[in-house]
Amino acid sequence: MFDISWSELLILGVVTLVFVGPKELPTLMRTLGKYAGVVRRHANEFKSQFDAAMREAELETMREEVEKMQTSINTEVMRATADVDEASKLARVELPSTANTIAAENSSDISKTLAPPMPAPPRGET
Repeated sequence: MFDISWSELLILGVVTLVFVGPKELPTLMRTLGKYAGVVRRHANEFKSQFDAAMREAELETMREEVEKMQTSINTEVMRATADVDEASKLARVELPSTANTIAAENSSDISKTLAPPMPAPPRGET
């Protein structure tokens, strides 16, 4: 990450030991560790807030897409309902006239099959 080699770390450790001293070195390391933990916690908190904001933005776009889909589905359902209503109105108008025509045709057919023609009475006899 920082491209620090082992030799550079060793030089940094020796310089720190000389300037701080062996007595204060544990206190310095403890303090550095404490601040590193604070920095790490802040970084994790920032990251979690950023991730939450990204999820919320994604949820908002998904919510908008679902609303668009719902609107289009509702439109299609309303259109289909109107088509069915219109077809049923046409069927109510056309069915009685068609039924009467079929009934008239069937009644003439039935009367021919049920009642055969009567034979003509003989001539001369009354």
